[in-house]
Amino acid sequence: MTMETEKNTLGDVLLAEVLPAWTRQTGTLADQAGADVLVGAVLGKVTASGKYVPVAPAASDGSQNAAAVLAEDKLAHNDDGDAVVIARGAVVNTAGLVWPGGATTPQKTAALAQLEALGIVARAAL
Repeated sequence: MTMETEKNTLGDVLLAEVLPAWTRQTGTLADQAGADVLVGAVLGKVTASGKYVPVAPAASDGSQNAAAVLAEDKLAHNDDGDAVVIARGAVVNTAGLVWPGGATTPQKTAALAQLEALGIVARAAL
């Protein structure tokens, strides 16, 4: 029998928000060379371009700092595209967050603190 894993939905990630029109905003997700970027991905923002990318703790271009959480799946795109992100005023489920491969516990802790400074608080769902 084939087992399938159900993907996150926004409801798996977003526990509460101040007001959708204020919490969410549209930003540009940079080209990911055909890779999926899924709802709940913790995003950094490249300083030079202002584009979001999956947070990259080892980078030095701004993307090492958590700046938002992706609010919709962006599947296998090969160009920059608009994406809805959770940018402020929200409570997100820690279990629903998507981290880059190899992210360490200290890197995740630092990113969660950066998100909290933006008003995005991570909590375990009850």
